[in-house]
Amino acid sequence: MQKAALPKGTRDFSPEVMKRRKFITTTIESVYKKFGFDPIETPAMEKLSTLTGKYGDEGDTLLFKVLDSGDFLAKADQEALNNKDSNKLIPSVASKGLRYDLTVPFARYVVQNQTHITFPFRRYQMQPVWRADRPQKGRYREFWQCDADVIGTKSLLCEADFIKIYHEVFSTLGLGNYELRLNHRKALEAIAKTCGFEGSFTALTVAIDKLDKIGWEGVSNELLSKGMDHSGVETLKQLLNKVDFDQQALDLLSKILTDSKEKDIAIEELSTVLGFIRSTGIRLKLDLSLARGLDYYTGCIFEATIPGSGIGSVSGGGRYDDLTGIFGLKDVSGVGISFGLDRIYDVMLAADLFKEVEQETKVLFCHFDESALLYGINLADKLREAGIASVVYSDRKKINKQFDYAHKCNFPYVAVIGDDEMANGVVQLKNMATGKQEKLTVTDLIERLK
Repeated sequence: MQKAALPKGTRDFSPEVMKRRKFITTTIESVYKKFGFDPIETPAMEKLSTLTGKYGDEGDTLLFKVLDSGDFLAKADQEALNNKDSNKLIPSVASKGLRYDLTVPFARYVVQNQTHITFPFRRYQMQPVWRADRPQKGRYREFWQCDADVIGTKSLLCEADFIKIYHEVFSTLGLGNYELRLNHRKALEAIAKTCGFEGSFTALTVAIDKLDKIGWEGVSNELLSKGMDHSGVETLKQLLNKVDFDQQALDLLSKILTDSKEKDIAIEELSTVLGFIRSTGIRLKLDLSLARGLDYYTGCIFEATIPGSGIGSVSGGGRYDDLTGIFGLKDVSGVGISFGLDRIYDVMLAADLFKEVEQETKVLFCHFDESALLYGINLADKLREAGIASVVYSDRKKINKQFDYAHKCNFPYVAVIGDDEMANGVVQLKNMATGKQEKLTVTDLIERLK
């Protein structure tokens, strides 16, 4: 007998869990729509050539590869196969992969559909993604992202919109204690120059992106091993502060950083974003340690966390100036954010923020015999026509068994049908929460349940 089991890092979702997850996605979707975003979807699989090289070396190792259909070994690189060299073997046996995120597939979508798109294009997308990561708290191999992007404009008004979206989504979900951090990739480049490490920018961002995981000592040791000198490390330590995002912070940053084109761009763009949101009263942090280790970011970058949750970021994003360029559409700037559905769910569950899940089916029709069953079927159809979700108990069992079923399924109402009810054209409706019972006609029943 085969043991029933799931692959590591994946999960089943019960009806109760699905209703809670739907509450989160519906909340996010309603805010996206309010800000003028339209939905799209892309396939679970993309060509490996589409995915590789977009997420850095570490990201490439986390891609799930899909073996080619048919006799894939017939086209395998025999030398790589004989030498057990998986890196060289993969291109000859796997040409597709499961998507790692929704942003790169979105860029591919934009390029392929550019003649049908009106720019700036505002899209949202809520679908699962896959990463061959080590499963742990808040980290899964299959998880959902809820993305929104604006592409085809360099206007920093988009960044301001996303800050407002963050605030409305988290406030609506009951996560008003969220912390939103902001940085700029050009500021990081200016920091690299200030620390004398401009020739190893990628090594710098990869190291400081691990600050929360390995601490300052770990970051320091990694950078020293990559060639940064001790004075550069000390300078960096002084820069990696998290402060309120305001004009005072920007003025101080301008003084500390070595003069450069990158510094000027970062300060100017951050100041513009600040001007757009100043009147909203929304508070966020300027965090120079925020790196967002994806190679395609070029401007403002975001990351949101829930303090005290014990879970890392629940959302992130940023500006990318030429992601579509890798597919042949040059100089099209975009910016986007992504909410992690699974992490938000875990945070809300731990904080007991889900209200008792409401049973969407309003009424269960219970019956004593075959004629009452048929009568109930007719009534249920009338309720459904009125938009009221209804169920007729399907089996012939004693009435107390039918009531037990109603309790276990949390039906708010039970409608009992017997000879007397059929003779008088009514049902006996019981409120399962209060125990109150009343006889109602079909018309009154519909009005009551609406």
